[in-house]
Amino acid sequence: MATPMAVTANTSLFSNLPLSSSLNRSTRLFFTSLAFSPTKFRLRPAAPTSSSSSSSSSSSSSSSPATFVDTNPTNSIVAEEEKEEEKEVKQSSNLLACPVCYDSLKWTSNPSLSVDTIGGSSLQCGTCQKTYVGNQTHLDLTVTTGAKSYGEPMSLTTEFFRLPLISALYERGWRQSFFVGGFPGPEKEFEMMKGFLKPVLGGNIIDASCGSGLFSRLFAKSGLFSLVVALDYSENMLQQCYEFIQQEENFPKENFTLVRADISRLPFVSSSIDAVHAGAALHCWPSPSAAVAEISRILRPGGVFVATTAIYDGPLALVPFRSTLRQSARQVSGSNFFLSERELEELCRACGLVGFKCIRNRLFVMISATKPS
Repeated sequence: MATPMAVTANTSLFSNLPLSSSLNRSTRLFFTSLAFSPTKFRLRPAAPTSSSSSSSSSSSSSSSPATFVDTNPTNSIVAEEEKEEEKEVKQSSNLLACPVCYDSLKWTSNPSLSVDTIGGSSLQCGTCQKTYVGNQTHLDLTVTTGAKSYGEPMSLTTEFFRLPLISALYERGWRQSFFVGGFPGPEKEFEMMKGFLKPVLGGNIIDASCGSGLFSRLFAKSGLFSLVVALDYSENMLQQCYEFIQQEENFPKENFTLVRADISRLPFVSSSIDAVHAGAALHCWPSPSAAVAEISRILRPGGVFVATTAIYDGPLALVPFRSTLRQSARQVSGSNFFLSERELEELCRACGLVGFKCIRNRLFVMISATKPS
């Protein structure tokens, strides 16, 4: 009986096969392709039949057909495991996470992130068993959602933007007044940030502290992103965003959703987001470091964070006791005032983001930083 031979990338081995003289061109090509296949094969003669059992070992070795045996059975096991993992991923939301446990949420009804169908959706955490449901306008993924008696007051600035009057005025004069500080306006700002977002175009994006959805709607209508999540803590801002969407014709609602969440407890799976945008919001967050750290957690490697805010430098640097005034304002309102570009760069670096860049126009600044690959 001929000794089993391993087929390797050395095709000269084929010349030693007993059947090499009778191989046609197609068969030789087949052997050659196997030689460079990543799967390991071993060549062995087929088991002898009863009629040929009496033949001598020399004659059987020269006439028995060759068969191939996979000597790497782990490939099929790995394939089965991958199928099971894919099945589990399909059952989960793949994106949304419990703000308590940070474990991926699983849909229990109406699995959809469309703004038109989120109202009938519900999700559950497999760890703490907490359930999150969507209402007519948005999906509430705050820690205290569902609590009837318990609630926590937020900072003065956060509560200010929860007022119905402020949400109604935000795009009816409030945001337009930002040009005084050098803000170019939503459309121009969107064009500016495209350069920063170029590496992640086609992926998903979260518009954090979206307000009434001014930029969220621009992101969706641009067609540059596979999913747009408009996120804010203010129910009234999300309601206003929903109303604006309903008023627009041919708005792409299928890949657009509204989520209520705390910027310091983002309800997304770690390393699941391609881009996060925060327009004129950094200075409104009670703890910018806690918020940016959360953004860094949910960004994929290579994911991009883009934000706009104001820097009070230049002539304002001459204001006496500037740092003391900032500290007092922070304690009273919860707002933060940035005094230099270096502060923002160090904020990003402290939260694990690199490649800091910025664009200035008077007080206005647009910054960008990336999650390391």
